[in-house]
Amino acid sequence: MFRNVFGEPLMPCSLDPLTGFFRNGCCETSPQDLGTHTVCAVVTAEFLEFSKSRGNDLMTPRPEYLFPGLKPGDKWCLCVMRWVEAKNAGVAPFVVLEATNEASLHYVTLEELVALAWRSGN
Repeated sequence: MFRNVFGEPLMPCSLDPLTGFFRNGCCETSPQDLGTHTVCAVVTAEFLEFSKSRGNDLMTPRPEYLFPGLKPGDKWCLCVMRWVEAKNAGVAPFVVLEATNEASLHYVTLEELVALAWRSGN
């Protein structure tokens, strides 16, 4: 069973759009997940532009991968290191802690994640 950053059962991140390395809605990971897609984030326009500038366009639909393209406000399982990179650049999206995999804690502290926790009204 996968756990979130609090050691509790991992909650789904998004079913619409369907996210996750395994496209099951959860930020689950495995050795095959070379990007470590473990941070459940609520993407912003600033983050989407940042990611595109780094070579990962998350806005353009890719039907061949059943990828609809993201828009601000969508929840998505991000590569933890892309989230760290965005945080260091001042454009990190908010994090849904209950849906963020505990594997993220190998790369970032709980305190860093909590500082950018999604709360209704963000």
